[in-house]
Amino acid sequence: MRPLVLLLATLLMASACGKAPEPDASRVRVAAALGGDSEGFAQATAPRDFHFPQDHGPHPEYRNEWWYLTGNLQDQQGRRFGFQATFFRIALAPQDHPRQSAWSTRQVWMAHAALTDVAGRKHLAEERFARQALGLAGARAEPFRVWLEDWEIVSEPAGGGWKLRLRSDDFALDLDLLAQRDPLLQGDAGLSRKNAMAGNASYYYSIPRLRVRGQIELSDGSHEVEGLAWLDREWSTSALHADQVGWDWFALHLADGRDLMFYQLRDRDGQTDRHSAGSWVDAEGRQTPLSAQQVRLTPLEWWTAPDHRRYPVAWELSLPESGETLRVEALLPQQWMDLSVRYWEGAVDVIDPRDRTRLGFGYMELTGY
Repeated sequence: MRPLVLLLATLLMASACGKAPEPDASRVRVAAALGGDSEGFAQATAPRDFHFPQDHGPHPEYRNEWWYLTGNLQDQQGRRFGFQATFFRIALAPQDHPRQSAWSTRQVWMAHAALTDVAGRKHLAEERFARQALGLAGARAEPFRVWLEDWEIVSEPAGGGWKLRLRSDDFALDLDLLAQRDPLLQGDAGLSRKNAMAGNASYYYSIPRLRVRGQIELSDGSHEVEGLAWLDREWSTSALHADQVGWDWFALHLADGRDLMFYQLRDRDGQTDRHSAGSWVDAEGRQTPLSAQQVRLTPLEWWTAPDHRRYPVAWELSLPESGETLRVEALLPQQWMDLSVRYWEGAVDVIDPRDRTRLGFGYMELTGY
């Protein structure tokens, strides 16, 4: 899966009934990944045919969906940055639920943006919410666009790629994205099962290598940057079981051209769930699936957040069948998303544990701690 962040969305209670928003509207907890009432929504129960570019667009018949971009960049002086831009769609009601007014909507959106400034020892994050009404937020397939207010990922027909544009209080991103590999179907031909219960699955694909070029704006000025990003796309109606409390997700670019994605689902007793999974992609783009039995993850170093939760920010990642062992460690330990939903997500290095040689870089997400 691309991690199903437990969405504590700030939803306006009036959204479902079509009333205009009120400043003190109640907050509603939407544990989108854990299910709830799925009546009226489609469910991921069997492999399906994927079609691009159509599947880059929305799938409103499912309750939850996201577009998840993470990447590592550097400027011309070698200064390093990590970035995250994520858009979440959350359905309030099935599509046949009647609308009452122009403010009425069946869909609510949340977006997260973050920037890691390694030299500045800073991690900056911001979130936004909007209803899918009056053009405030939404997604379409052709021409591709996903947006929340002025934050957007949009296709660039002339160059064949996409552009990410967003501006927060503390930073701005204006980045060109060009896929270096075709979409990669995760799980069983794109069906990513999270546990044994029927329908507890998602449709999941990745674009593991996106070449990035563009600008970052910070308080100290503008930086011309380039690097690599990873896109994860996932949609579902229910996925996790109540006994599955969190996950550790890794998306790694190795200097030899290989890519590795693995998510470790953790059960309530702290054990690795047998539905944990991932994939290797070799330098020629050939994919090999990874099961829970083929990857061993051992936490090495921990960081304590201001809310006293402890996160493992360095890991040993071993593949017993090949005999390969990697060390994955955070560029900064404090890459904590202190938003409506608190979780750890940030840029990492991939290190050879024998001699500390840098083998690559990537992103890591940690939830449920």
